[in-house]
Amino acid sequence: MTGLRYVYAVCRPFGAPLQTALKGVAGDPPRLLGHRGLIAVVSHVPEGDFAEAPLHRHLEDLDWLTETARAHQQVIDALTAVTTPLPLRLATVFRDDSGVRVMMEEREADFLRTLDRLEGRVEWGVKVYVEREPAVPSETTAKPASGRDYLRQRRMQSRAHEDSWQRAERFAGRLHATLSAHADGARLHAPQNSALSKAPGQNVLNAAYLVPRAESEEFVELVDRTKGEEPGMRVELTGPWAAYSFVEDPADSSTAGESSSAAAGADIGEGGS
Repeated sequence: MTGLRYVYAVCRPFGAPLQTALKGVAGDPPRLLGHRGLIAVVSHVPEGDFAEAPLHRHLEDLDWLTETARAHQQVIDALTAVTTPLPLRLATVFRDDSGVRVMMEEREADFLRTLDRLEGRVEWGVKVYVEREPAVPSETTAKPASGRDYLRQRRMQSRAHEDSWQRAERFAGRLHATLSAHADGARLHAPQNSALSKAPGQNVLNAAYLVPRAESEEFVELVDRTKGEEPGMRVELTGPWAAYSFVEDPADSSTAGESSSAAAGADIGEGGS
């Protein structure tokens, strides 16, 4: 099959087979391309969609981008089940196998150093939300009898909101410190915009933790014990993921904490004929 080479990840050679029915981007099964002790996981994609000009047009198409990101993530998830992959960002494309090998050779030292650091580890994502408070009955929600009553109600609501926010920040800070102490690495991401994420409540902690695979069960239990600990706070755990948040060069790798994110750029490698 002709076409460009779409690269999902770089990893060390591994013996376990990938799922036989696994399909990658554009429906093409991923294959392994070896070079000097490294493996690039690649598939063929049509030039009509993934050459530079059409790719940039597609990146403005949310439906296309979501479908491509989902197929990309399926391959990364399959790799994470059998090895430690170093995921590349969405739409990393080269002209041919030669271009992929040139990329691996040029970045060999960086890849090996990062793979050494990530070996046997996975990423877990933890988010804390302040849930929306129910409407308070009684006199605070009654129609104010005067402007003074209205201002008093507004001050009470503002103080209640501020108290809730400060309590959430303290809880999130304690949780992050506890989880960081049980992880080999931690990254704080910007809180998610609730209007974009559609998640209920206001996000106060959006963090990723690098955890040895063998210790993941204990880490999950630690997070689960915090759920319901603080009224009005919701704790969400996602993973295990490939270690997106812990690759060394964010310009060349995806760093989105939740892997289903469609935020990504495009690399068009010119290596090869």
